[in-house]
Amino acid sequence: MVYRCRNVQFGSARVALEDKAAFGIEGLDEILRGGLARERLYLLEGNPGTGKTTTALQFLLEGARRGESALYVTMSETAAELAEAAASHGWSLDGIEIFELVPPDSLLDETQHQSLLYSSDLELGETARQLIAAIDRARPSRVVVDSLSEIRLLAGSSLRYRRQVLALKHYFSRNAATVVMLDDLSAETKDNTLHSIAHAVIKLEELAPDYGAQRRRLRIVKYRGQNFRGGYHDFIIARGGLQVFPRLVSLDHKTGFAREQLKSGVPELDALVGGGIEKGSSTLILGPAGTGKSLVSIQYVLAAIARGERAAMFIFDEEMEFLFNRTRSMGFDLEGHRNRGQLFIEQVDAAELSPGEFAHKVRRVVDINQVKTTVIDSLNGYQAAMPQEKALVLHMHELLQYLNRQGATTFLTVAQHGLVGDMTTPIDITYLADTVILLRYFEAFGRIRRAISVVKKRAGEHEETIREYRINAHGLSVGQPLDEFAGVLGGTPQFRGSREDLKRLDPNPD
Repeated sequence: MVYRCRNVQFGSARVALEDKAAFGIEGLDEILRGGLARERLYLLEGNPGTGKTTTALQFLLEGARRGESALYVTMSETAAELAEAAASHGWSLDGIEIFELVPPDSLLDETQHQSLLYSSDLELGETARQLIAAIDRARPSRVVVDSLSEIRLLAGSSLRYRRQVLALKHYFSRNAATVVMLDDLSAETKDNTLHSIAHAVIKLEELAPDYGAQRRRLRIVKYRGQNFRGGYHDFIIARGGLQVFPRLVSLDHKTGFAREQLKSGVPELDALVGGGIEKGSSTLILGPAGTGKSLVSIQYVLAAIARGERAAMFIFDEEMEFLFNRTRSMGFDLEGHRNRGQLFIEQVDAAELSPGEFAHKVRRVVDINQVKTTVIDSLNGYQAAMPQEKALVLHMHELLQYLNRQGATTFLTVAQHGLVGDMTTPIDITYLADTVILLRYFEAFGRIRRAISVVKKRAGEHEETIREYRINAHGLSVGQPLDEFAGVLGGTPQFRGSREDLKRLDPNPD
């Protein structure tokens, strides 16, 4: 059979695709490079509650939308239950024929002639004949069989089950039907019989973290003769169906842009970082709580807006209204910038959001609004959404590489454990960042002061000095290098100059 070819746009990647049977789920179709090859048999498996029925309904609804005939064969749910599930998403099942193999009324009425099949009482051969009769009558292009657990129970043995499924597979192929079979994995023993028969296997999983909402993910176990995006992909079930967030692969999104140095609006800070932060780079701001990590990143956000660019902030730890009020007292109108469309700011609840969904949110904001400065505050909150540190680093690596390749400059903050002296960092991603800015408290003459330094910059030279900085009613101010001190980063420095030197360095102490 000859397939028609067309071009389909997924994000920023343009892919030539065969005329496939799409699910109508944007992220899943992207993972499958357009959908399912037609006239093949597929397995959609997962434990109860993972979203198999919802996925199958979207597959048939997409077919109906394209003018294709669709049939849902159900052995476990009634048509009324399917209609109720569809209504919860705002769908109508018009255009989809539903064939029930479990009649709701005749089981309890011995006087009524039973014209439909109750799979627990009849033989496997009769089940197959009823199914084939439904296919012959409807002549569908798309078929969903729900579920294989009933056929497996009727078969009794793995050999008989395999032979029956093979027979159905050849029958469907002769009738030019694209078939998705659902398996709820309810068998007592793991049976991968259908894995070798199916053209592709899609597995849905549900994870229950110690705290927060359940997490769902899917994986393409196999797809014979087709290219697809491997690995796990996060998804959610919301009103309107599945929303799938394909695993981000930064190499698929490379763009060209002019490299230039971006100023912060604070000359002393720009001098410290060697003239400015390079466009399309990532900057990590490290320091204990209260040292001003968010304020340093906001300084670059305001400078971007002043250049006529758009910026985005994703806030994990601080309440948005509190952030607006706090910065407003310094003369920074973040709320006004948001209302004018210059700043996109979003409060992120780490307990309700998976890393894949978060990366998808960032991508959409950056792509749709042409954002060139992005702040993630903080990675401590992001870590709460991804307890496995190694996986967090891999997620962040792809996200940073993607943003960099879009010409977006990214600022990330990490709160270190401790206040003065030795610090511990819960997430070590210093090797991922292009620039690392270190903030510290130190004690001098009975006062707690703050110090800032740059410990890494890939794109060029930077000052090796340590400067004192202050946070006051006007925001951030950076002073001269602390040449008269030794041991500032240790928290308890030695002062080598005189009090006159201190006054010269700090003429207006608080």
